[in-house]
Amino acid sequence: MDLEERVAELERRLAALEERGGDGPRAAPEADGGGFWALEGLKERLAEDGAGGGGVLFTGAVRMPTGLRYEWQYGLAADTVLDADWAAAAESFAALGQAVRLRLLREILDGRDTAAALTELDGIGTTGQIYHHLRQLSAAGWLHAPSRGHYEVPAARVVPLLVMLAAAQP
Repeated sequence: MDLEERVAELERRLAALEERGGDGPRAAPEADGGGFWALEGLKERLAEDGAGGGGVLFTGAVRMPTGLRYEWQYGLAADTVLDADWAAAAESFAALGQAVRLRLLREILDGRDTAAALTELDGIGTTGQIYHHLRQLSAAGWLHAPSRGHYEVPAARVVPLLVMLAAAQP
């Protein structure tokens, strides 16, 4: 079974688990280890595939302040992640490695989506600096411009961005 088929099967199984679980969102796992419904589904899936090295899954359902809703999930076998060229991720991480760029992403997710509106923010830099940051975020795939002067975080990058920010919490 190739990676795409495995991910599709994982998505199907996770959807089935969610259907069995009731109408509302599930609470985060308790500190005592209870309630790891996503983890248990991942372990079942990996056992069926014989992926003895484990796996990684991240998923989310998010309603943004703008009212937009994003649902997304992604899973990989641990061996796939461990064997990958980690240096290839450097540009993506580097683009997020500045507080100004993270603030720009937050403002864009909050609905301030034009370059003109972003230049009005205090402490964000000159117009030239803002455009430099927007270009860096766009080059790394964290932003795209659906029309001239307007920016948005691509739908497929919203949950991964929030996952990375959550993982960075102390």
